[in-house]
Amino acid sequence: MEELRWPEGVECPRCDSKRIHHRKNRHQYQCKSCHYDFSVTSGTIFHDSHLPLWKWFVAVYLIVESKKGISANQLKRTLGVSYKTAWYLSHRIRTALSEVDAQLLKGVIEVDETFIGGKVEGMGRGYKDNKTVVVGAFERGGAIRLQVVRGRDRETLQGFIRENTAGDTQAIYTDEWPAYRGIADHDTEHEAVKHREGEYVKGDVHTNSLENVWSLLKRSIIGSYHQVSAKHLDAYLDELEFRFNNRENPHMFRDALCKLLVANSLPYEKLIANS
Repeated sequence: MEELRWPEGVECPRCDSKRIHHRKNRHQYQCKSCHYDFSVTSGTIFHDSHLPLWKWFVAVYLIVESKKGISANQLKRTLGVSYKTAWYLSHRIRTALSEVDAQLLKGVIEVDETFIGGKVEGMGRGYKDNKTVVVGAFERGGAIRLQVVRGRDRETLQGFIRENTAGDTQAIYTDEWPAYRGIADHDTEHEAVKHREGEYVKGDVHTNSLENVWSLLKRSIIGSYHQVSAKHLDAYLDELEFRFNNRENPHMFRDALCKLLVANSLPYEKLIANS
């Protein structure tokens, strides 16, 4: 933890001084400049937690290394804590994993949307009033961006694309949904496959990579979480996004801890407050 937080040597979190006295018997430090007593967890989300650090580490490792995620119930059994503690812990970790100021996607981008929500008794498969819309963008050979959106209208979907892709993106591939029309410009082409006509691949044009992400998301909800509220769905998307974007990163656990060290605290009252 010390090496991750202070790679160039311990410094005071209050005044940034490097004139530090190490109190080895208490695992604490004292700043010789401002006389502030602190530890490696001071000012981090670990500081106001009653859980020992090793339980935090186990929870982070299980969340980032489980391909389909891990439920709060499983964390509860593994860590030997209450369900409330496990649920709150997992959400604090998800919030820390969210990509802040993430790099824009570029190159060839697949864009697609899906519906998340269970079946309603007496309604057919086409019923969507109880479902939440999620849109995603996939940079081939690179990262994904996932987000809950209010609908599938042109302003919403094209706004998502503009916010998450570079201006000189080579190509954007979608299905034939009308809201995507007009997204092309002078240096970005747009092509679509016609799913309704049974066309899923047209040369290099397809959204199959993103379809695989949707499949992974839905298997996670059904197999691991069992149910996810619309209010917290974005947090689960952040978790999946971090895990997927670091799928080839041998230091994923370390990088996840680095995010937790600089993350803002998530009060329990805010987490359970009505949207």
